[in-house]
Amino acid sequence: MNRYAEGILDRIYRQIDAADIIIADMTGQNPNVFYEVGYAHAKDKLCVLLTKNATDIPFDLKHKRHIVHGSSLQNLRKQLTTDLLWAISEINNIRKSRIRVHCKSITGNLSNTNWSATAKITFEIDLHNDSDMPSSDIEALYFYTGHSWTVTQDDSRCSSTDSDLPKYKHRHFLRTPIRRLQRSGWAQLRFFSERIVATTYKGDDLKNSYPIIGRSVLRLVTDKGHFDYAILIDTVAELFPF
Repeated sequence: MNRYAEGILDRIYRQIDAADIIIADMTGQNPNVFYEVGYAHAKDKLCVLLTKNATDIPFDLKHKRHIVHGSSLQNLRKQLTTDLLWAISEINNIRKSRIRVHCKSITGNLSNTNWSATAKITFEIDLHNDSDMPSSDIEALYFYTGHSWTVTQDDSRCSSTDSDLPKYKHRHFLRTPIRRLQRSGWAQLRFFSERIVATTYKGDDLKNSYPIIGRSVLRLVTDKGHFDYAILIDTVAELFPF
């Protein structure tokens, strides 16, 4: 019996190793599924997580791609179609640019005055080259946001302009940490995005925490063209007392 179970696990691992995209149903928090998703993430696989209930997604996976569909097959079909198109786009980006973008951490904190609350989101984004050849030359990096967000990097405010993508208001210029990733190379972007989320002038009650949920885009402009990587944001800006 143990040998049979061991063979099944080996088969699952081989299938994960061979797959470009992993779709995992997290509903009910099945420990076997959690273990297999952890293995897939350790292998840097693109994962799309499904669940009927948002509470089934652990906090540290909230910034990963996930679909909360309730019990609606129509809703699941629509969202899954969108996310599979995203996954295919990400795979094509990686193959053409030889750069894989991985959101290592997206965290929030909150600062309050007597009249306003300001959310500050910290982004740590890894750039990997998993191939055996150098990546494309990175000529520019842009981060896309909605209205009123400012972006800073290395204690300096990033320059910005109107967005050329219809779903976003601004694009912000980021300094690239490296010109080119050599084979098996790695680099990290660290920057901050900030916005006032409530003011007493508008009659808002100032809270100790605010959910920050949405999507952004990190664009890499290279000598092989530009590549857009979707960034999923699902965090909480919290006020930490001192």
